Amino acid sequence: MSGHRRLAWLGLTPEPERELPAAVAALRAPAPHQDGAIGQRTAAERRRVERLILRGGRHDWLRYLAEVTALVIAVADGTRQGDRAAALLAGEVVLDHHRMLIGLPGPGYGRTAADRAALETALRTLRTDTPAGAAR
Repeated sequence: MSGHRRLAWLGLTPEPERELPAAVAALRAPAPHQDGAIGQRTAAERRRVERLILRGGRHDWLRYLAEVTALVIAVADGTRQGDRAAALLAGEVVLDHHRMLIGLPGPGYGRTAADRAALETALRTLRTDTPAGAAR
């Protein structure tokens, strides 16, 4: 496999690296609106995403997105407290990313099929329960 094919996942879209850190930091906060360290959490999440992009591989990236998916689903189904607007944003970003995997070589699109289906369900729930305009 050429180096070009191994790195194709990096060129999909910049939205995850731009939009996920703040949304994921809000989802990881122990108590929404009570955690004064959200800026520190966002910076830490940005560093994590940067490390994944610069030093990780496609599998590491997809594992991270699966982790984000689990947070989104947990907020949507009520098994985890969290910022529903942040969950909606994160879910939309990850779902868009996963849909674009169809254009890349490798098993990424097939590997994310279950996450895509779960995100679609979670997003329907979050859109119903989240005030208009909260999504991107």
